[in-house]
Amino acid sequence: VQLQASGGGLVQAGGSLRLSCAASGSIFSISDMAWFRQAPGKQRELVASIFNGDRTYADSVKGRFTISGDNGENTMYLQMNNLKPEDTAIYYCHADIRPTGSDFDEDFWGRGTLVTVSS
Repeated sequence: VQLQASGGGLVQAGGSLRLSCAASGSIFSISDMAWFRQAPGKQRELVASIFNGDRTYADSVKGRFTISGDNGENTMYLQMNNLKPEDTAIYYCHADIRPTGSDFDEDFWGRGTLVTVSS
């Protein structure tokens, strides 16, 4: 099982990007999925999560970012609008996944995708 994040890039302040995170492999079920980010010199922080359709967001991105999921394709998205220079970070996707044949959920992380917002 692995997670693959994509969609990062360079954008001007006020612009938009859409990140994708695809889960692949022998998957029995996926519970919660989330996006984290880590800016240079800072700790990794939770940006948004989705669990059973309930969405939560960090205060800093409320009203600008939207998390969504496509259960049929095991894919999660993060639509980021009105981007600000302080949104510059490496974005990581995370999911609690139960691999086929396993009795437990396991933590999986994507490799990360860089988002750079210029002023």
